[in-house]
Amino acid sequence: MPAGPGSGCTGLGTSGCGFGDGVSDMSRVFLVSVPAGTCMASQWHNLSCERGMNRVCSEPPIQGKAAMNFPYSPLRPPRYIKGQQGKRAKHTLKESERRPMDHLSSTNIARILPEDGFQGALVGRVWRPGLGPSVVAVRADGLFDISSTCSTVSDLAAMDDPARVVKAAQGERIGSLEDIAANTAPDSRDSSKPWLLAPIDLQVVKAAGVTFAVSMLERVIEERARGDASAAAAIRAEVLRLVGDDLSRLKPGSAEAMALKEVLMAQGAWSQYLEVGIGPDAEVFTKAPTLSAVGAFMDAGLHPKSTWNNPEPEVVVIVTAQGKIVGATLGNDVNLRDFEGRSALLLSKAKDNNASCSVGPFIRFFDETFSLDDVRQTTVTLTVEGEDGFRLEGSSSITKISRDPEDLVAQTVGPHHQYPDGFALFLGTMFAPTQDRGEPGMGFTHKHGDIVTIAAPKLGALMNRMKPSSECEPWTFGLRALMSNLAQRGLINTRQAG
Repeated sequence: MPAGPGSGCTGLGTSGCGFGDGVSDMSRVFLVSVPAGTCMASQWHNLSCERGMNRVCSEPPIQGKAAMNFPYSPLRPPRYIKGQQGKRAKHTLKESERRPMDHLSSTNIARILPEDGFQGALVGRVWRPGLGPSVVAVRADGLFDISSTCSTVSDLAAMDDPARVVKAAQGERIGSLEDIAANTAPDSRDSSKPWLLAPIDLQVVKAAGVTFAVSMLERVIEERARGDASAAAAIRAEVLRLVGDDLSRLKPGSAEAMALKEVLMAQGAWSQYLEVGIGPDAEVFTKAPTLSAVGAFMDAGLHPKSTWNNPEPEVVVIVTAQGKIVGATLGNDVNLRDFEGRSALLLSKAKDNNASCSVGPFIRFFDETFSLDDVRQTTVTLTVEGEDGFRLEGSSSITKISRDPEDLVAQTVGPHHQYPDGFALFLGTMFAPTQDRGEPGMGFTHKHGDIVTIAAPKLGALMNRMKPSSECEPWTFGLRALMSNLAQRGLINTRQAG
């Protein structure tokens, strides 16, 4: 398969990464609990491993009462499920029973979409073989290429009423959402058919950090632990003793915040993370290069040298060059706690690696069904499910954010800094996992093959599999390639260029 056609076109790699999960990609089978003496092979579809050499059970089409109680979602990978007898049974399919299918392609469209389905103005990007990246309107009767109306999502966002344009634009139907989503995971992709990309293009990808009290305290702990996960538990207890665990009511930059700063400095407990968490100036950094984000059902990348890392589920707002927020989507601001904890000067290495920025599945533009107030009330949920049977759940409520989205945008763009093509801004997260995954006191870190699902009621669900950045498909389609492609297709005009 050719590497990386299209922005965010990072593929699923082919081999294990040495994250220590003790499971070989070449011989992996998933374990499920079944009653003693029962074989479920005839009821299960098949799933291919990364190299296509072994197939394992997946996606049970169980009917009737059993389906009501079976703890499985097609958007989740097969995992250890404790059955009635608490035993684990293993079943490996015969060669005649096997057929290739990647679990990331077993999409549940009702969950990918917002809870109100196609009611909103939903926009995505699709790679069309033989053409290139195309802007699409996501509708109940399919995905429609509206590139002739707006050749880039950046151009669409800059229009007076993007939602109205999306709903009114005529375009070629290129397929159903089901078929295109199912063809997106590179392991099982038919490269002659369309697949999804990240829904942003020319926008600069920015991120706000330390915008929630809980995550702020975890950054302080990282700093004091110097990237050593084993030291985090003791440091966490000391930090909470000094600072407390509820700073959510403290307005950054207020007189009360500055008074707390003086107290903490006197006690030698001040931190650079507290500075941006409760001080007047927000932390806003560049998360990833333009066009490098990966979309739904792609692999998301971790630096191969990292041993302490985590997902960061966030709302991502879409902002025009004038600083107007016009829509939102979901994102995973993949973070390396060990790198950043060693030194804040390693922030770029902790945040910006191949495939380390995931955005999607679609942008929802503001209209009568969705507004900035909906963003302010959003709760983002996170599920991490590992091949080792591990499961982690968390959530992040924007209602608890320390800085309003408009304040973060105002600190990002203005007379001091311009973004002619607009930008996508990660709002930050309150999710900071401390649950031990392995040895006591070591906390959470990803393992090879973790499936991360980030969801919000009005934005749908973003799903990725975690792998080392070095094993994710290289990013090769950049700005020169995009401009050349659009020019060859006659999609660049003076109005857009001006």
